Amino acid sequence: MIVGTAGHIDHGKTSLVKALTGIDTDRLQEEKRRGITLELGFAHLTLDDGSVAGVVDVPGHERFVKAMAAGAGGVDLAVLVVASDEGVMPQTREHLDICRLLGVRAGVVALTKSDLLAELGPDWRALLEADLAALTAGSFLEGAPVVACSSRTGEGLEALRGALGKAAGTLAKRPVEGPTFLPVDRVFTLKGFGTVVTGTLLSGALAVEDAVSLLPGTLGPLRVRGVQVHGRAVEKVEAGQRAAVNLPGVEAESLHRGQVLTRAGELPETRMLDVELTLLPSAESPLPRRRKLLLHLGTAQVEATVALLDVDRMEPGETALAQLRLDAPVGALVGQRFILRGSRVLPGRGATLAGGRVLAIDSPRRRKGALAVVAPLREADPAGQVSWLLRQSGYRGLTQQELFGRSGLGPRVLTRTLEREGARGAVQLVDRERRLYVSGEVLEGLQGRALALLAAFHEREPLREGLSREELRQRLSAELDARVFQRVLQGLVDAGKLDVEKDLARLKGRARALTLGDEAARVRLAAELSSGGLAPPTEGELSRKLELPVPRLRELLKVLASEGRVVRVSEELCFDAAALGGLRERLVAHLREKKEISTQAFKELVGQSRKFVIPLSEYFDREKVTLRVGEKRVLRRG
Repeated sequence: MIVGTAGHIDHGKTSLVKALTGIDTDRLQEEKRRGITLELGFAHLTLDDGSVAGVVDVPGHERFVKAMAAGAGGVDLAVLVVASDEGVMPQTREHLDICRLLGVRAGVVALTKSDLLAELGPDWRALLEADLAALTAGSFLEGAPVVACSSRTGEGLEALRGALGKAAGTLAKRPVEGPTFLPVDRVFTLKGFGTVVTGTLLSGALAVEDAVSLLPGTLGPLRVRGVQVHGRAVEKVEAGQRAAVNLPGVEAESLHRGQVLTRAGELPETRMLDVELTLLPSAESPLPRRRKLLLHLGTAQVEATVALLDVDRMEPGETALAQLRLDAPVGALVGQRFILRGSRVLPGRGATLAGGRVLAIDSPRRRKGALAVVAPLREADPAGQVSWLLRQSGYRGLTQQELFGRSGLGPRVLTRTLEREGARGAVQLVDRERRLYVSGEVLEGLQGRALALLAAFHEREPLREGLSREELRQRLSAELDARVFQRVLQGLVDAGKLDVEKDLARLKGRARALTLGDEAARVRLAAELSSGGLAPPTEGELSRKLELPVPRLRELLKVLASEGRVVRVSEELCFDAAALGGLRERLVAHLREKKEISTQAFKELVGQSRKFVIPLSEYFDREKVTLRVGEKRVLRRG
């Protein structure tokens, strides 16, 4: 569990953490000189039941809200710190807004500097409590304990520790089976170890020797040399714990806060996020359909264009669907919470405007009216998530590992979902080795397109026996995976809608359809080739003599070839099959008797010019009747 502080500058957050844990989280010289927190600080706190919580101390100054948001992204339990002598201040409100938007689920209010309350009088205390009640109304802190405490005298510290322990007991554990996801909040070099990154593990687990990546930018894979929790070496860390991870083979200078440590290959980096978005009730004006804001996601901050999907504008307090189009890639997790800040400070509250949760990562660019596409994700169960992701991936499909990263489902839940949806045909496993899945709806759509393409082909080219498989695949999509295409064809064959013979595909029951004109042309063509014998006309000569366009002539030649009437010997020459068969018999008889034949002897055997002799000799070589040896040819064995 992670405990995080929140509150206005100089309300005693760092002093309170030190009093509770004995650890001074202000580690920078500049922080000690100025007496204010500039950066995230970290400690650990032993609760009454003996469990140890990580503690994140955040800066309170408005200028350092980006650091506060980076720390709050992994917080389970917030301590809202309010100084007794000042009460609720602008950053008190903004920090509470941030915690609400980031999904913090429980907390305690610490009324610090309680040793001053006696001087301020009972009326001041009553006013403070009224302000706090109004501030926390409707939030996760409504009705939470308000503990008066003093870091100077120690008053109330044990009560605060007890309140934290009680609140911790109400929290559900973070998802240990999900994708490994650790937003990096610190990077440094440790002598004798090398590069170390730290952060709160929001999902999954991480162990020594795991292969990891840092998103965006450092895909690795890198090897985890060691892991520490609260300064103690461990073999494995799970979601909800802060960890320091030792990564050899990478320079600290190349890494930075905002990256995400994840298992190699589990998650893609992304510039597009489909989200559910809530505009704070305190926002001064509606959010237009498109606006540039600063996104705080995990420990990353990046400029983002907010594009509303279902409304032209959002009124303060409303929730809507949107797409975030980022200026730079980030690592993101489905279900992750985020905030959006503007450039102008809201009176009394800071610049935080909105926040929400990630519904989908690595999305295509959405057009206006995409509500119907994204809306199912709001309440999707595991089956709905998987079906949606596979429909969105189209004919490319997704591997089981990609589905794991994009859905955030645990491995066992995902496997059961795929088995159940596969049994009813909603998903199809098209590659067992890669565990590649395609939506059943997508396959049906591909099959429908394939049938339409073949019907148009038969109508357009009735003389052709069928369309080559590769040409059909290219017409469906040049990027269509061969195994997905094979599943499309097999499904149509099994349904009795398609015939596939060798390399050709055709609609069931469809054969060549010759018109009376085609049939007459076929007879004349066969007669020309038969009369030509071993000196047939070329394609060009046949085209001119029979007054047939070359494409139609070639289709008729294919018809005659399929009937066994003619044989194509070269690009320009087709021979009558009977004449060619007779020559073959004479050639084989000659070679059996003489053992070899010269080019001149073969020319005499054919009885024609080199125009026909050379293509014929090369044809018999290709047909493995003869084998050229120097200037002569011999009979091939077998």
